[in-house]
Amino acid sequence: MKKSLRIISLLLIFILALTGCQEVKQTSITAADHLPPESSSQNALPKSDVLTVKYIDVDQADCMLITQGGFSMLIDAGNNADGEMVVEYLKNLGISKLDYVVGTHPHEDHIGGLDNVINEFEIGQIIMPKVSHTSKTYKDVLTAVQKKGLKITAAKAGQSYSIGSATAHVLSPVKDKYDGLNEYSVVIRLTYGDNAFLFTGDIEKVNENELLSSKQTLLADVLKSPHHGSRTSNTQGFINAVQPKYGVICVGKDNSYGHPHSEVLKRLENHMTVYRTDKNGTITVTSNGTDINIETEKQE
Repeated sequence: MKKSLRIISLLLIFILALTGCQEVKQTSITAADHLPPESSSQNALPKSDVLTVKYIDVDQADCMLITQGGFSMLIDAGNNADGEMVVEYLKNLGISKLDYVVGTHPHEDHIGGLDNVINEFEIGQIIMPKVSHTSKTYKDVLTAVQKKGLKITAAKAGQSYSIGSATAHVLSPVKDKYDGLNEYSVVIRLTYGDNAFLFTGDIEKVNENELLSSKQTLLADVLKSPHHGSRTSNTQGFINAVQPKYGVICVGKDNSYGHPHSEVLKRLENHMTVYRTDKNGTITVTSNGTDINIETEKQE
């Protein structure tokens, strides 16, 4: 009898030991163990704290995407032929809504793909200079805007737009009337912490001098070279005022315009590290508000 009791006691101890182990194992599991890697708190924080600017390779054209804290701004969308590619590129990045879409001026190499973008994405606000054009490209953009029931906000110096924790300051157009479409280009100075980016469309010398006279802050870590590196802009005085560490030239390989012009390229390279979409492909610049990091799609 005593022997049977001893055996039963040993069995009870063994069962309790197993139960105890199971309880310890269960309490060691947390909710984070059931989340995919991209949803963990360690990964979420850097994503919200980083500003990303992509200078998308659209050959002899402009297209830039700014994202920060889940908010976004697209500046230009390449030529007509680039529209579908730009849409696919944005979708592959997980973009479903663009808070701001900026068409810097009504030339095809800047607004050509905007109608595709407007048709395919949820759009918060469309910003363009107050100037019209007779081209089919411009009319296609207006048609897309009307179909979505949207309105165009006329860009003017002094406006500012929040992109998450970043701010886009409109520096130009300063005036209501200019002689050429390039001169209507929307100029945006993007600030994030201690870092700044300058987006210049196709502004010409007259605009650069106008900006210098306006006494607006032009300092920027990264300069998008005006007018694809043309000698009609990129003056020494303007570069001196911006004082960029990095320059980006949006340009097509062996283009018929000869962009970037040799004297401009030399001028830029004397003051900054220069990246080019024809040589580097899409250029991705990230900022944590203090430091700038640059990655390129390719190296020539």
